[in-house]
Amino acid sequence: MKLVVQQFLTLDGVSQSPGAPDEDTSDGFTRGGWFVPHLDETFERQAGEWLAEADAFLFGRRTYEHFARDWPRMTDHPFAGILNGLPKYVASDTLTEATWNPTTILSGDVAAQVADLKRRPGRDLQIHGSARLAQSLLAAGLVDELRLAIAPVVVGEGRRLFPPGTAPTGLRLTDRRTTPAGVSVHVFTVTGTPDYATYGGGE
Repeated sequence: MKLVVQQFLTLDGVSQSPGAPDEDTSDGFTRGGWFVPHLDETFERQAGEWLAEADAFLFGRRTYEHFARDWPRMTDHPFAGILNGLPKYVASDTLTEATWNPTTILSGDVAAQVADLKRRPGRDLQIHGSARLAQSLLAAGLVDELRLAIAPVVVGEGRRLFPPGTAPTGLRLTDRRTTPAGVSVHVFTVTGTPDYATYGGGE
């Protein structure tokens, strides 16, 4: 399977709490819900197309608990059948029980277990949210593709997908588009170590 990270970001790189003011208030974050004003039919159609490519999902504990609370009750949503029905994996050393079936808890050496999952036949193993997990797997060289939906807003604080200390990573842009509501969608293939060069100034 291909490991794909899908993230909502602000223009200043914040990924925390895109969907609601109370989604994630950790570290005193009070500016949640910044992505919702920029949702439109075009982006929802794109999200549905991405979701249809999934054969399994991978979550960090916090995101998993939010999804596990909400999605089983949203049976009339067009995405519910895929999210509720496909295999799910949650990386956690504290969870002892996962009730959003079918779910498998990954503890201990998560990177090694994700590498094993990637060797299984299938299409996308998708990470939604779960920025810390995405960061660790990017540093481990396990992420194959980034799908970033960048909202036209600057919030000025909050947890970032690429904080200082993020592993240097080369990317190749494979798709880009802008929705009518102004969301900039970028799809990148991870290419490994970045290339560096010196600008010659046209000489």
